[in-house]
Amino acid sequence: MAREMKDSGIEWIGAKPATWQVALASQVFSQVKCKNTGLVEKNLLSLSYGKIKRKSIDATAGLLPENFDGYNIIERDDIVLRLTDLQNDHKSLRVGRTTERGIITSAYLSIRPSKNYDSQFLYYYLHSFDICKGLYGMGSGVRQGLNWDDIKRLQILVPPQSEQQQIASFLDRKCAEIDSVIADTQRTIEEYKKLKQTIITEAVTKGIRGERPMKDSGIEWIGEIPEDWDIKKGKWILSLLDQPVFQDDGVITCFRDGEVTLRSKRREDGFTISLQEAGYQGINVGDLVVHGMDGFAGAIGISDSRGKGTPVLNVLDSTQNKRYIMYYLRSMAYNGVFLALATGIRVRSCDTNWNKLKELPYPKPSIDEQEEIASFIDNKIQLLDELIEKKETLRIELENYKKSVIYEYVTGKKEVPVCQ
Repeated sequence: MAREMKDSGIEWIGAKPATWQVALASQVFSQVKCKNTGLVEKNLLSLSYGKIKRKSIDATAGLLPENFDGYNIIERDDIVLRLTDLQNDHKSLRVGRTTERGIITSAYLSIRPSKNYDSQFLYYYLHSFDICKGLYGMGSGVRQGLNWDDIKRLQILVPPQSEQQQIASFLDRKCAEIDSVIADTQRTIEEYKKLKQTIITEAVTKGIRGERPMKDSGIEWIGEIPEDWDIKKGKWILSLLDQPVFQDDGVITCFRDGEVTLRSKRREDGFTISLQEAGYQGINVGDLVVHGMDGFAGAIGISDSRGKGTPVLNVLDSTQNKRYIMYYLRSMAYNGVFLALATGIRVRSCDTNWNKLKELPYPKPSIDEQEEIASFIDNKIQLLDELIEKKETLRIELENYKKSVIYEYVTGKKEVPVCQ
């Protein structure tokens, strides 16, 4: 028999079970203010992707041990909220629950449930509120930051304590099941991506015409290549373009997944906007583009649009098949060759500029075989991308399902099955 429901008076919840109460956060939580004076606690914790995780206090760059005096000492079952900079980040998960004693920055709000409340249930409740983006509607001021005075007026839906525990235990099991499937799905996606890289590397360095006589390429990371292939430096098969910019040109970006397209076709957020556009260059459909800073991560592709790009982009033409050259350069990125050639000090980066690209050795099959290889890779990548897209869709559906399950049970829309 369905239980009686009535309006909760809470906009993001709507109807609630008639037996559930509504309390203010100040009645359910107390603010944790326990400074780590004298470094009595050194178990450094951090809120990341909605999880409270350990960090090494000794490996924290830029912080000296005495800086941790001002950190908050928190206990198991405390809940931590990151309530700063709400206007700039609408994606992060901002609520976490501790599973151990430790210290965390006092820039975060730490709150402790009263004895009559189940910490895990309250975490799920606040997590669901966070997912519904409720925190963003509460922000005020220039930075849209919140504090305890704002949060203590938040309305909390409160079932009987025994039911809180039942819901929390049920959600623990259910979320673990969903997370396991999500993890398997993500592993499959990563396997498909690695297979793409393997296919590209094998095709551009060994060819696709089956067994045939081979010879040493003289290139350490490649090893042998087909006997009838040549090796040429980039300056003999590539040329650096310097094309004019037209008034109506849109900005083109070379993304790390290898897509080179107008920024407006993909996304506009997250980019630094140049007011003067000094040194911008024209880019035509079919130009080979290598990102000077992100090429090491695979930002190498053929432009699908006419537009303009920043000076950091190497815009190239070639006497060879540009798609074959593109795939070869990507294989260098995937195999860490660009990083191995790096001379800078930036972590996980290197300057992939024309002066380097033109001196690199490139395998040079016949033009006909280059076309065969490029077409072969195109077809294989298309099939794998379709499989990846299906898995990505499944992953998103699972994540949304998990969110809906949490919401339905912490708001009383569904009851925990009796068998649970």
